[in-house]
Amino acid sequence: MLNPSSQTDMDWINKDKEYIWHPFTQMKTAGDPVLIQKAEGALIYDENGRAIIDAVSSWWVNVHGHAHPYIANKIHQQLLTLEHVIFAGFTHKPAIELAERLLKHLPHQSKIFFSDNGSTAVEVGMKMCLQYFHNKKEKRHTIVALENAYHGDTFGAMSAGGDDGFNDPFKRHMFQVERILPPTPENLNQSIEQLKKIVEKGDVCCFIFEPLVQGTAGMMMYTPDALDQLIQICKENNVLCIADEVMTGFYRTGKMFASDYLKQKPDITCLSKGLTGGTLPLSITTCTEDVYSAFLSEDKMKTFFHGHSFTGNPIGCAAALASLDLFEREETQKNISRLVQSHRAFKNKIQEHSKAENVRQQGTIIALNFKTDSETSYFNSIRDRLYDYFMDKGILLRPLGNVIYFMPPYCITPEQLSKVYSAIEKALDELG
Repeated sequence: MLNPSSQTDMDWINKDKEYIWHPFTQMKTAGDPVLIQKAEGALIYDENGRAIIDAVSSWWVNVHGHAHPYIANKIHQQLLTLEHVIFAGFTHKPAIELAERLLKHLPHQSKIFFSDNGSTAVEVGMKMCLQYFHNKKEKRHTIVALENAYHGDTFGAMSAGGDDGFNDPFKRHMFQVERILPPTPENLNQSIEQLKKIVEKGDVCCFIFEPLVQGTAGMMMYTPDALDQLIQICKENNVLCIADEVMTGFYRTGKMFASDYLKQKPDITCLSKGLTGGTLPLSITTCTEDVYSAFLSEDKMKTFFHGHSFTGNPIGCAAALASLDLFEREETQKNISRLVQSHRAFKNKIQEHSKAENVRQQGTIIALNFKTDSETSYFNSIRDRLYDYFMDKGILLRPLGNVIYFMPPYCITPEQLSKVYSAIEKALDELG
Protein backbone atom coordinates (compact mmCIF):
# COMPACT_ATOMS: atom_id res chain seq x y z
CA MET A 1 0.00 0.00 0.00
CA LEU A 2 1.25 3.45 -0.92
CA ASN A 3 2.24 5.93 1.75
CA PRO A 4 -0.66 8.46 1.89
CA SER A 5 1.78 11.36 1.75
CA SER A 6 3.26 10.04 -1.52
CA GLN A 7 -0.05 9.81 -3.38
CA THR A 8 -1.06 12.49 -5.86
CA ASP A 9 -4.40 14.27 -5.79
CA MET A 10 -5.47 12.20 -8.80
CA ASP A 11 -4.61 9.04 -6.86
CA TRP A 12 -7.04 10.12 -4.14
CA ILE A 13 -9.77 10.97 -6.66
CA ASN A 14 -9.34 7.59 -8.35
CA LYS A 15 -9.58 5.86 -4.98
CA ASP A 16 -12.76 7.82 -4.27
CA LYS A 17 -14.25 6.59 -7.54
CA GLU A 18 -13.19 3.03 -6.72
CA TYR A 19 -14.54 2.88 -3.17
CA ILE A 20 -17.18 5.56 -2.53
CA TRP A 21 -20.86 5.93 -3.44
CA HIS A 22 -21.86 9.61 -3.16
CA PRO A 23 -25.35 10.86 -2.16
CA PHE A 24 -27.84 12.23 -4.70
CA THR A 25 -25.34 11.39 -7.45
CA GLN A 26 -25.72 9.30 -10.58
CA MET A 27 -22.32 7.65 -10.37
CA LYS A 28 -22.47 6.44 -14.00
CA THR A 29 -22.48 9.95 -15.45
CA ALA A 30 -20.95 12.04 -12.67
CA GLY A 31 -17.64 13.73 -13.30
CA ASP A 32 -14.68 13.58 -10.95
CA PRO A 33 -15.47 14.83 -7.45
CA VAL A 34 -13.62 17.92 -6.26
CA LEU A 35 -10.98 17.00 -3.69
CA ILE A 36 -11.19 19.47 -0.80
CA GLN A 37 -8.02 20.01 1.20
CA LYS A 38 -9.17 22.49 3.83
CA ALA A 39 -11.78 25.13 4.61
CA GLU A 40 -11.98 28.36 6.52
CA GLY A 41 -14.81 30.84 6.99
CA ALA A 42 -17.07 30.84 3.93
CA LEU A 43 -14.35 29.31 1.73
CA ILE A 44 -13.43 25.75 0.85
CA TYR A 45 -10.13 25.03 -0.91
CA ASP A 46 -9.64 22.38 -3.57
CA GLU A 47 -6.59 20.24 -4.30
CA ASN A 48 -5.00 23.07 -6.28
CA GLY A 49 -5.52 25.63 -3.52
CA ARG A 50 -8.35 27.33 -5.39
CA ALA A 51 -10.79 29.08 -3.08
CA ILE A 52 -14.49 28.26 -3.61
CA ILE A 53 -17.23 30.24 -1.86
CA ASP A 54 -19.52 27.82 -0.02
CA ALA A 55 -22.72 29.64 -0.99
CA VAL A 56 -24.98 26.79 0.19
CA SER A 57 -23.36 26.25 3.60
CA SER A 58 -22.45 22.67 2.64
CA TRP A 59 -26.06 21.48 2.38
CA TRP A 60 -27.35 24.15 4.74
CA VAL A 61 -25.45 23.02 7.85
CA ASN A 62 -22.60 25.50 8.21
CA VAL A 63 -23.76 28.65 9.97
CA HIS A 64 -20.60 30.15 11.53
CA GLY A 65 -18.06 29.28 8.84
CA HIS A 66 -15.74 26.34 8.34
CA ALA A 67 -13.10 25.21 10.84
CA HIS A 68 -14.25 27.73 13.43
CA PRO A 69 -11.53 27.76 16.11
CA TYR A 70 -13.92 28.34 19.01
CA ILE A 71 -16.06 25.30 18.15
CA ALA A 72 -12.95 23.21 17.41
CA ASN A 73 -11.47 24.06 20.79
CA LYS A 74 -14.66 23.14 22.63
CA ILE A 75 -14.81 19.82 20.79
CA HIS A 76 -11.17 19.15 21.66
CA GLN A 77 -11.76 19.88 25.35
CA GLN A 78 -14.76 17.54 25.41
CA LEU A 79 -12.82 14.76 23.66
CA LEU A 80 -10.27 14.82 26.48
CA THR A 81 -13.01 14.46 29.10
CA LEU A 82 -15.84 12.25 27.80
CA GLU A 83 -16.28 11.15 24.21
CA HIS A 84 -19.45 9.10 24.69
CA VAL A 85 -21.52 7.15 27.19
CA ILE A 86 -24.74 5.16 26.92
CA PHE A 87 -27.64 7.61 27.36
CA ALA A 88 -30.12 5.14 28.88
CA GLY A 89 -29.69 5.30 32.64
CA PHE A 90 -26.80 7.77 32.36
CA THR A 91 -26.49 11.45 31.54
CA HIS A 92 -23.82 14.14 31.32
CA LYS A 93 -23.49 17.90 31.70
CA PRO A 94 -23.17 18.86 28.00
CA ALA A 95 -26.55 17.27 27.18
CA ILE A 96 -28.23 18.81 30.24
CA GLU A 97 -26.85 22.27 29.53
CA LEU A 98 -27.76 22.08 25.84
CA ALA A 99 -31.33 21.04 26.63
CA GLU A 100 -31.71 23.82 29.18
CA ARG A 101 -30.33 26.51 26.86
CA LEU A 102 -32.33 25.42 23.81
CA LEU A 103 -35.60 25.29 25.72
CA LYS A 104 -35.10 28.92 26.72
CA HIS A 105 -35.40 29.69 23.01
CA LEU A 106 -38.43 27.39 22.71
CA PRO A 107 -40.61 28.43 25.67
CA HIS A 108 -43.62 26.56 24.27
CA GLN A 109 -41.68 23.27 24.52
CA SER A 110 -40.84 21.25 27.62
CA LYS A 111 -38.62 18.26 26.85
CA ILE A 112 -35.75 17.38 24.49
CA PHE A 113 -35.11 14.02 22.84
CA PHE A 114 -31.68 13.52 21.24
CA SER A 115 -30.89 11.72 17.98
CA ASP A 116 -28.39 12.06 15.15
CA ASN A 117 -29.78 13.63 11.95
CA GLY A 118 -32.72 15.50 10.51
CA SER A 119 -34.51 12.46 9.10
CA THR A 120 -34.33 10.73 12.46
CA ALA A 121 -35.56 13.85 14.27
CA VAL A 122 -38.63 13.75 12.02
CA GLU A 123 -39.12 10.01 12.56
CA VAL A 124 -39.01 10.62 16.32
CA GLY A 125 -41.58 13.40 16.04
CA MET A 126 -44.04 11.32 14.04
CA LYS A 127 -43.58 8.31 16.32
CA MET A 128 -44.25 10.53 19.34
CA CYS A 129 -47.54 11.65 17.78
CA LEU A 130 -48.67 8.17 16.83
CA GLN A 131 -47.83 6.72 20.24
CA TYR A 132 -49.29 9.75 22.04
CA PHE A 133 -52.76 8.77 20.83
CA HIS A 134 -52.04 5.05 21.19
CA ASN A 135 -51.16 5.60 24.85
CA LYS A 136 -54.36 7.62 25.30
CA LYS A 137 -56.31 4.80 23.63
CA GLU A 138 -57.54 7.08 20.84
CA LYS A 139 -57.69 5.74 17.29
CA ARG A 140 -55.81 8.46 15.46
CA HIS A 141 -53.34 7.30 12.84
CA THR A 142 -53.58 9.71 9.88
CA ILE A 143 -50.66 12.06 9.21
CA VAL A 144 -51.15 15.25 7.20
CA ALA A 145 -48.32 16.90 5.29
CA LEU A 146 -47.84 19.58 2.66
CA GLU A 147 -47.46 18.74 -1.00
CA ASN A 148 -43.88 19.13 -2.30
CA ALA A 149 -42.55 18.56 1.23
CA TYR A 150 -39.15 17.10 2.02
CA HIS A 151 -38.54 15.68 5.50
CA GLY A 152 -35.66 13.26 4.93
CA ASP A 153 -34.76 9.92 3.44
CA THR A 154 -35.71 7.32 6.07
CA PHE A 155 -39.02 5.55 5.48
CA GLY A 156 -41.19 7.62 7.78
CA ALA A 157 -39.63 10.85 6.54
CA MET A 158 -40.04 9.72 2.92
CA SER A 159 -43.70 8.92 3.58
CA ALA A 160 -44.27 12.46 4.82
CA GLY A 161 -42.33 13.89 1.87
CA GLY A 162 -43.78 14.98 -1.44
CA ASP A 163 -44.30 12.89 -4.55
CA ASP A 164 -41.15 14.14 -6.29
CA GLY A 165 -39.91 11.02 -8.04
CA PHE A 166 -37.10 10.37 -5.54
CA ASN A 167 -39.15 7.77 -3.72
CA ASP A 168 -40.78 5.83 -6.57
CA PRO A 169 -38.94 2.53 -5.82
CA PHE A 170 -40.21 2.58 -2.23
CA LYS A 171 -43.82 3.73 -2.55
CA ARG A 172 -45.41 0.34 -1.92
CA HIS A 173 -43.60 0.18 1.42
CA MET A 174 -44.46 3.67 2.65
CA PHE A 175 -47.45 4.49 4.85
CA GLN A 176 -50.34 6.60 3.65
CA VAL A 177 -50.17 10.35 4.26
CA GLU A 178 -52.88 12.89 3.45
CA ARG A 179 -51.55 15.95 1.63
CA ILE A 180 -52.73 19.53 1.35
CA LEU A 181 -51.50 22.34 -0.83
CA PRO A 182 -48.81 24.60 0.65
CA PRO A 183 -50.51 27.76 2.00
CA THR A 184 -49.04 30.15 -0.56
CA PRO A 185 -51.22 33.19 -1.40
CA GLU A 186 -52.73 31.54 -4.48
CA ASN A 187 -53.41 28.27 -2.60
CA LEU A 188 -54.34 29.43 0.91
CA ASN A 189 -58.12 29.12 0.74
CA GLN A 190 -57.93 25.70 -0.89
CA SER A 191 -55.27 24.58 1.59
CA ILE A 192 -57.52 25.57 4.51
CA GLU A 193 -60.51 23.76 3.07
CA GLN A 194 -58.47 20.63 2.37
CA LEU A 195 -57.21 20.53 5.96
CA LYS A 196 -60.66 21.11 7.42
CA LYS A 197 -62.09 18.27 5.35
CA ILE A 198 -59.36 15.86 6.45
CA VAL A 199 -59.48 16.64 10.17
CA GLU A 200 -63.27 16.42 10.25
CA LYS A 201 -62.86 12.63 9.97
CA GLY A 202 -61.49 12.63 13.53
CA ASP A 203 -58.60 10.24 12.91
CA VAL A 204 -55.74 12.70 12.28
CA CYS A 205 -52.90 12.46 14.79
CA CYS A 206 -50.53 15.12 13.42
CA PHE A 207 -49.78 17.75 10.81
CA ILE A 208 -46.11 18.09 9.80
CA PHE A 209 -44.70 21.08 7.92
CA GLU A 210 -41.55 23.00 7.03
CA PRO A 211 -42.38 26.42 8.50
CA LEU A 212 -42.27 29.36 6.06
CA VAL A 213 -39.80 27.77 3.60
CA GLN A 214 -40.06 24.41 1.82
CA GLY A 215 -36.39 23.79 1.03
CA THR A 216 -36.02 20.96 -1.46
CA ALA A 217 -39.32 21.95 -3.09
CA GLY A 218 -37.39 24.90 -4.54
CA MET A 219 -37.31 27.29 -1.59
CA MET A 220 -41.08 27.72 -1.80
CA MET A 221 -42.07 30.40 0.72
CA TYR A 222 -45.31 31.33 2.48
CA THR A 223 -46.33 33.67 5.31
CA PRO A 224 -46.55 33.09 9.07
CA ASP A 225 -50.20 34.20 9.04
CA ALA A 226 -51.08 31.48 6.53
CA LEU A 227 -49.41 28.80 8.65
CA ASP A 228 -51.05 30.16 11.79
CA GLN A 229 -54.45 29.54 10.21
CA LEU A 230 -53.61 25.90 9.50
CA ILE A 231 -52.20 25.31 12.98
CA GLN A 232 -55.30 26.90 14.52
CA ILE A 233 -57.50 24.38 12.70
CA CYS A 234 -55.34 21.59 14.12
CA LYS A 235 -55.53 22.98 17.65
CA GLU A 236 -59.31 23.16 17.43
CA ASN A 237 -59.43 19.50 16.41
CA ASN A 238 -56.86 18.08 18.86
CA VAL A 239 -54.30 17.44 16.10
CA LEU A 240 -50.63 17.65 17.07
CA CYS A 241 -48.39 19.89 14.98
CA ILE A 242 -44.77 19.11 14.04
CA ALA A 243 -42.49 21.93 12.87
CA ASP A 244 -39.65 20.48 10.83
CA GLU A 245 -37.05 23.20 11.48
CA VAL A 246 -34.11 21.08 10.37
CA MET A 247 -33.33 23.62 7.64
CA THR A 248 -35.12 26.75 8.91
CA GLY A 249 -33.66 26.70 12.43
CA PHE A 250 -30.84 28.87 13.74
CA TYR A 251 -31.61 32.17 12.00
CA ARG A 252 -32.05 30.88 8.45
CA THR A 253 -35.36 32.76 8.28
CA GLY A 254 -33.99 35.80 10.13
CA LYS A 255 -35.10 34.70 13.60
CA MET A 256 -33.71 31.94 15.81
CA PHE A 257 -36.51 29.65 14.64
CA ALA A 258 -39.14 30.09 11.95
CA SER A 259 -41.74 29.28 14.63
CA ASP A 260 -40.77 32.55 16.33
CA TYR A 261 -42.84 34.31 13.64
CA LEU A 262 -45.93 32.28 14.57
CA LYS A 263 -48.71 33.11 17.01
CA GLN A 264 -49.77 29.45 17.05
CA LYS A 265 -46.90 27.28 18.28
CA PRO A 266 -46.13 23.67 17.28
CA ASP A 267 -46.36 20.78 19.74
CA ILE A 268 -43.15 19.21 18.42
CA THR A 269 -40.06 20.75 16.80
CA CYS A 270 -37.32 18.94 14.84
CA LEU A 271 -33.80 20.43 14.75
CA SER A 272 -30.51 19.41 13.16
CA LYS A 273 -28.22 20.86 10.41
CA GLY A 274 -27.05 24.14 12.01
CA LEU A 275 -27.46 22.75 15.53
CA THR A 276 -23.73 22.02 15.90
CA GLY A 277 -22.60 24.87 13.71
CA GLY A 278 -22.23 22.37 10.87
CA THR A 279 -19.49 20.36 12.54
CA LEU A 280 -20.98 17.09 13.80
CA PRO A 281 -24.14 15.01 13.28
CA LEU A 282 -26.64 15.71 16.03
CA SER A 283 -30.38 16.29 16.08
CA ILE A 284 -33.09 17.08 18.56
CA THR A 285 -36.84 16.60 18.76
CA THR A 286 -38.58 18.79 21.31
CA CYS A 287 -42.11 18.40 22.63
CA THR A 288 -44.63 20.02 24.96
CA GLU A 289 -45.35 18.83 28.47
CA ASP A 290 -48.70 17.52 27.24
CA VAL A 291 -47.02 15.22 24.71
CA TYR A 292 -44.41 14.07 27.23
CA SER A 293 -46.98 13.35 29.94
CA ALA A 294 -48.80 10.85 27.70
CA PHE A 295 -45.77 8.54 28.03
CA LEU A 296 -45.58 8.68 31.85
CA SER A 297 -47.17 5.57 33.30
CA GLU A 298 -46.71 2.59 35.56
CA ASP A 299 -47.33 0.60 32.39
CA LYS A 300 -43.91 0.06 30.80
CA MET A 301 -45.53 -0.51 27.40
CA LYS A 302 -46.25 3.23 27.29
CA THR A 303 -42.49 3.87 27.21
CA PHE A 304 -41.12 5.60 24.12
CA PHE A 305 -39.00 2.76 22.75
CA HIS A 306 -36.68 4.73 20.51
CA GLY A 307 -32.96 5.44 20.58
CA HIS A 308 -29.64 4.77 18.94
CA SER A 309 -26.09 4.11 20.01
CA PHE A 310 -24.93 7.73 19.88
CA THR A 311 -27.96 9.36 21.52
CA GLY A 312 -26.93 12.52 23.37
CA ASN A 313 -23.31 12.29 22.20
CA PRO A 314 -21.22 14.60 24.45
CA ILE A 315 -18.96 15.80 21.61
CA GLY A 316 -21.93 16.78 19.48
CA CYS A 317 -23.49 18.52 22.47
CA ALA A 318 -20.25 20.42 23.11
CA ALA A 319 -20.24 21.60 19.49
CA ALA A 320 -23.88 22.71 19.78
CA LEU A 321 -23.15 24.61 22.99
CA ALA A 322 -20.23 26.35 21.29
CA SER A 323 -22.50 27.28 18.39
CA LEU A 324 -25.04 28.79 20.80
CA ASP A 325 -22.21 30.78 22.40
CA LEU A 326 -21.34 32.21 18.99
CA PHE A 327 -24.96 33.15 18.32
CA GLU A 328 -24.90 35.23 21.50
CA ARG A 329 -21.99 37.31 20.22
CA GLU A 330 -22.82 40.76 18.89
CA GLU A 331 -20.65 40.13 15.83
CA THR A 332 -22.76 37.12 14.79
CA GLN A 333 -26.01 39.04 15.13
CA LYS A 334 -24.58 41.91 13.09
CA ASN A 335 -23.48 39.46 10.39
CA ILE A 336 -26.97 37.96 10.23
CA SER A 337 -28.58 41.41 9.97
CA ARG A 338 -26.09 42.44 7.29
CA LEU A 339 -26.81 39.31 5.27
CA VAL A 340 -30.58 39.82 5.51
CA GLN A 341 -30.23 43.44 4.35
CA SER A 342 -27.85 42.50 1.51
CA HIS A 343 -30.22 39.82 0.25
CA ARG A 344 -33.12 42.27 0.39
CA ALA A 345 -31.19 44.85 -1.65
CA PHE A 346 -30.19 42.22 -4.23
CA LYS A 347 -33.76 41.00 -4.49
CA ASN A 348 -34.94 44.53 -5.24
CA LYS A 349 -32.21 44.91 -7.83
CA ILE A 350 -32.91 41.79 -9.91
CA GLN A 351 -36.59 41.09 -9.45
CA GLU A 352 -37.45 42.78 -12.75
CA HIS A 353 -34.78 40.89 -14.72
CA SER A 354 -36.35 39.28 -17.77
CA LYS A 355 -34.86 35.87 -16.92
CA ALA A 356 -35.63 35.92 -13.19
CA GLU A 357 -39.02 34.74 -11.97
CA ASN A 358 -40.45 34.78 -8.46
CA VAL A 359 -37.45 36.36 -6.74
CA ARG A 360 -38.07 35.68 -3.08
CA GLN A 361 -36.35 36.08 0.26
CA GLN A 362 -36.88 34.94 3.83
CA GLY A 363 -34.19 36.06 6.24
CA THR A 364 -30.79 34.76 5.12
CA ILE A 365 -32.26 32.76 2.22
CA ILE A 366 -32.75 34.24 -1.24
CA ALA A 367 -34.02 32.30 -4.26
CA LEU A 368 -35.24 32.83 -7.80
CA ASN A 369 -36.52 30.76 -10.69
CA PHE A 370 -34.32 30.88 -13.80
CA LYS A 371 -36.84 31.33 -16.60
CA THR A 372 -36.67 28.45 -19.09
CA ASP A 373 -38.99 26.85 -21.61
CA SER A 374 -39.39 23.89 -19.28
CA GLU A 375 -41.55 23.69 -16.19
CA THR A 376 -40.00 24.50 -12.82
CA SER A 377 -38.67 21.16 -11.61
CA TYR A 378 -35.84 19.59 -9.63
CA PHE A 379 -34.91 17.70 -12.82
CA ASN A 380 -34.84 20.75 -15.10
CA SER A 381 -31.90 20.37 -17.51
CA ILE A 382 -30.60 23.90 -16.83
CA ARG A 383 -29.43 22.73 -13.42
CA ASP A 384 -26.14 21.18 -14.56
CA ARG A 385 -25.27 24.16 -16.75
CA LEU A 386 -25.85 26.53 -13.85
CA TYR A 387 -23.86 24.38 -11.43
CA ASP A 388 -20.86 24.24 -13.78
CA TYR A 389 -21.14 27.94 -14.56
CA PHE A 390 -20.88 28.93 -10.91
CA MET A 391 -18.15 26.39 -10.12
CA ASP A 392 -16.06 27.83 -12.93
CA LYS A 393 -16.29 31.16 -11.12
CA GLY A 394 -15.25 29.65 -7.78
CA ILE A 395 -18.75 29.53 -6.28
CA LEU A 396 -20.54 26.47 -4.93
CA LEU A 397 -24.24 26.78 -5.71
CA ARG A 398 -26.41 23.67 -6.13
CA PRO A 399 -29.50 24.79 -8.08
CA LEU A 400 -32.70 22.88 -7.38
CA GLY A 401 -33.48 22.33 -11.05
CA ASN A 402 -33.95 25.84 -12.39
CA VAL A 403 -34.19 27.35 -8.90
CA ILE A 404 -31.08 29.25 -7.85
CA TYR A 405 -30.81 29.80 -4.12
CA PHE A 406 -28.12 31.44 -2.01
CA MET A 407 -27.80 30.44 1.67
CA PRO A 408 -24.25 31.13 2.92
CA PRO A 409 -22.56 30.93 6.31
CA TYR A 410 -23.26 34.10 8.29
CA CYS A 411 -19.57 35.05 8.34
CA ILE A 412 -19.48 35.59 4.56
CA THR A 413 -17.73 38.87 3.76
CA PRO A 414 -19.26 41.77 1.79
CA GLU A 415 -16.75 41.10 -1.00
CA GLN A 416 -17.75 37.42 -1.19
CA LEU A 417 -21.43 38.39 -1.20
CA SER A 418 -20.85 40.79 -4.07
CA LYS A 419 -19.02 38.11 -6.04
CA VAL A 420 -21.96 35.70 -5.73
CA TYR A 421 -24.57 38.35 -6.54
CA SER A 422 -22.58 39.41 -9.60
CA ALA A 423 -22.23 35.81 -10.78
CA ILE A 424 -26.00 35.25 -10.49
CA GLU A 425 -26.67 38.39 -12.53
CA LYS A 426 -24.20 37.32 -15.20
CA ALA A 427 -25.72 33.84 -15.32
CA LEU A 428 -29.14 35.38 -15.98
CA ASP A 429 -27.62 37.50 -18.78
CA GLU A 430 -25.38 34.89 -20.37
CA LEU A 431 -27.34 31.64 -20.01
CA GLY A 432 -30.77 33.07 -20.62
